[in-house]
Amino acid sequence: MAFRKFLPMFDRVLVERLAAETVTKGGIMLPEKSQGKVLQATVVAVGPGAANKDGKVTPVSVQVGEKVLLPEYGGTKVILDDKDYYLFRDADILGKYID
Repeated sequence: MAFRKFLPMFDRVLVERLAAETVTKGGIMLPEKSQGKVLQATVVAVGPGAANKDGKVTPVSVQVGEKVLLPEYGGTKVILDDKDYYLFRDADILGKYID
């Protein structure tokens, strides 16, 4: 609930990455080095949007609670109440998953 005290500015999006798979489908435990980087995340907070050249605010394209696909590199790590979150620009998010 610490992210409720943090509001991203402009077109920034605060996400929480999904946990990495630690066990294969066959039940084999994976060491930390073998676990792939998780590119899926859940949006926990969004900024109001960025102003365009006309001065009008363009809203962010994702909403709180949506699952998104992140780039392999990038983002700013933010630690809130001993939990890791990442801050991305709206344009850096590659896509969103539709349920």
